[in-house]
Amino acid sequence: MLAFEQAPSEVGGKILVVDDDRLVLATLAHGLTQAGYDVIDADNGDDAILLAREHRPDLALLDIRMEGMSGFDVAAYLRDYCKMPFMFLSAFTDEDTVRQVHELGAVDYLVKPLDIGQIVPAVQAVFARLKASSSAAITPVAVAPSKAAGRIDALSPVEAMAVGVLMHRYSLARAAACDRLQRMAAANGLAVGAEAERLLEAVERLSDAADL
Repeated sequence: MLAFEQAPSEVGGKILVVDDDRLVLATLAHGLTQAGYDVIDADNGDDAILLAREHRPDLALLDIRMEGMSGFDVAAYLRDYCKMPFMFLSAFTDEDTVRQVHELGAVDYLVKPLDIGQIVPAVQAVFARLKASSSAAITPVAVAPSKAAGRIDALSPVEAMAVGVLMHRYSLARAAACDRLQRMAAANGLAVGAEAERLLEAVERLSDAADL
């Protein structure tokens, strides 16, 4: 099980933002800086890894589909060599993408299109989880033991990925997808985390079947 060793910096924290779309990158960097984060940005995977090694950010926000090294490649490096938590921001939620996001151990998975007003709270929620767990290992597949109904900031990583799938499949806003996941869990008599696991397992089975 993956353990992220470093704890976030004081104040907002230091975040590496990676996207090969310069406009998206500038928007993210500006919005997160305005929200109080120390932002380092890169428009390709090679530079992202160099910057990560040099600056040791607390969190990386990665686009998935990029020229050259993909966000998955960067994430694997950050996981294996930097022990750094990462989250994805992508327009792609096909079964194979969701499976890879899950297997890599992302701490969150946001589905485009989202504006900065939606992204900042998600980033804040991740930092809150990291700070709360700074004295222990961060386990990306762990399910939060409890949460108030409708609290998006309390989502565990696996629940966040399930919310991303629902956003794409049903064209829902993040809050509506969170509510749908909770209603699905209640209908099936499961905890929200267990329902999220069930949903992602179903997605992975579909992906495996498509490869046959």
